[in-house]
Amino acid sequence: MRQELEQLSQTVGQVLKVHQLMVATAESCTGGWVAKVLTDIAGSSAWVERGFVTYTNQAKVEMLGVRQTTLEAHGAVSEQTVREMAVGALANSLADVAVAISGVAGPGGGAPDKPVGTVWFAWARRGDGIKTACDRFDGDREAVRQQAVLQALRGIKTLVEAE
Repeated sequence: MRQELEQLSQTVGQVLKVHQLMVATAESCTGGWVAKVLTDIAGSSAWVERGFVTYTNQAKVEMLGVRQTTLEAHGAVSEQTVREMAVGALANSLADVAVAISGVAGPGGGAPDKPVGTVWFAWARRGDGIKTACDRFDGDREAVRQQAVLQALRGIKTLVEAE
């Protein structure tokens, strides 16, 4: 899977570069892994604008402007929260595109309505709409996080190529 991550991050970088777009990441459960794989590529400053690692709810509020009421009503792992994270990443950066991720990587922390492996995503493009998705990944903490990174990258690619 490591090779797939490397190849996909290179592809995403090239797609962003061709379209002359910059990306910002707003990550919780992936802890900056999306930004890491994108910046592993030489020359990535041409398409990576910045990354936000907002692991706590307080960080989501302070750095991305997620509303406390959203977190209280829906929780950190929710469509509403990732939407606000993506909007906040664009508002607090010069990026054209943003991806936001929040999930339950495990091994603990799951709940009946949000079991371990539940991950919410949002992809936003400045001046355009927001796309969201929820996935349920199997495996241990590492596997869940790695699959989330792959899904985040696929979503960036799809969003940029859809223009």
